[in-house]
Amino acid sequence: MLLWEKRAFLEGGSIIVGVDEAGRGPLAGPVVAAAVVLKKVPLKKFTFPHYKERIDDSKKMRPSQREKAFCEISEKSLFGIGLKNNSVIDKKNIYQATILAMREAVSSAIKRYCHLNNKKEREIRKKTYILIDGRIDLKLPYKAISILKGDSKSLSIAAASIIAKVTRDRMMERYNKKYPLYGFSRHKGYGTKFHLEAIKTYGSCPIHRKSFAPIKDLN
Repeated sequence: MLLWEKRAFLEGGSIIVGVDEAGRGPLAGPVVAAAVVLKKVPLKKFTFPHYKERIDDSKKMRPSQREKAFCEISEKSLFGIGLKNNSVIDKKNIYQATILAMREAVSSAIKRYCHLNNKKEREIRKKTYILIDGRIDLKLPYKAISILKGDSKSLSIAAASIIAKVTRDRMMERYNKKYPLYGFSRHKGYGTKFHLEAIKTYGSCPIHRKSFAPIKDLN
């Protein structure tokens, strides 16, 4: 799971950032991105923290496993979060909203890294490598490697997938309390049979994506 990190290191990267998102497919709620730097200080040799918990593609993990991993990643790494709500998704489209969320997450992580190491962003720009899940160009001033199914191939991206997923799931749990008719705690906004029936019965609520079917067909 560190093959891509090693490649970035051998190419001159001493700050390696894994980036992933959660929530592109649901009918409701935000898209959330996370950017994770596993090593809080510049890499002088190829060593990363040891993780006791499983760090993997978040989709392959149980909720309890993700929660435990989230806590350990939070302790041993630093990360940034970016999110775009359903209004931005409807205005920009989900792909563009995802890019904006990822850029925001990277910016947040880099700022935290610079603060921790007493550096300015321009000082670390040439040493920073971004590992991105999927074929996405974030158009950032850093060297980037896009990796298809990167959340199962890169530890940094896998960690980002866990941070993004847990963050979004917690948000949907809170939305469930505000809009209890839709069962957001059960499906996290995805188009399950229960969710589709609720939309059919009650219409949409303020966090539904109006540009997504079947919500866009309601009026």
